[in-house]
Amino acid sequence: MKKITIAIDGHSSCGKSTMAKDLAREVGYIYVDTGAMYRSVTLYALRRGLFREDGSVNTAELEREMPHIHISFRLNQATGRPDTYLNNECVEKEIRSLEVSSHVSPIAAIGFVRRALVAQQQLMGKDKGVVMDGRDIGTVVFPDAELKVFVTASARVRAQRRYDELQAKGMPADFDDILKNVEERDYIDSHREESPLRQADDALLLDNSSMTIEEQKQWLLDRFREKTCP
Repeated sequence: MKKITIAIDGHSSCGKSTMAKDLAREVGYIYVDTGAMYRSVTLYALRRGLFREDGSVNTAELEREMPHIHISFRLNQATGRPDTYLNNECVEKEIRSLEVSSHVSPIAAIGFVRRALVAQQQLMGKDKGVVMDGRDIGTVVFPDAELKVFVTASARVRAQRRYDELQAKGMPADFDDILKNVEERDYIDSHREESPLRQADDALLLDNSSMTIEEQKQWLLDRFREKTCP
């Protein structure tokens, strides 16, 4: 069976990462969570006080700091899934907080941040056999990916999923705040100058508003088999 590159793009909190992780584990591919990479840079910027009071980013200082930001993924033996490490510190829980979610879009819109992370992502997937999810995988990172999927769901459904996820982790959550964050991120992601979120012309559209996780897994696995089985 030939190895391919799988690009999964879409809106925030629509289950891209869960789908991608499950598929990678199912077919024995490498999984790369590009959203976690941008969240890690955001966490670094928050810790260093690089956000001004108006929410803007001190880009000059962040650009100087970029060479010191190292992001990697290590398999968590307990969960069977990769955890995100920022400068050798596991930050998987910290990068999922609402504070990071509220600040990640401005970071992801910065050109030098995107170029640095895209270069890392392309290196990770150069030998194929990779599943990567994010906002611009099928349009910028791997425009020649054999399987491209664009995932979406209604804003309220995505906010509810995010709320339930945070509640399950024992983290503070307010549904209205989360819904506002989801809608704001949609707008910023779709209107930024650098690699705006859009569906690639050859991507398959998956609206999972009313699908179960099992139904999503099966749909994606079927599409994978169509691309890899003669």
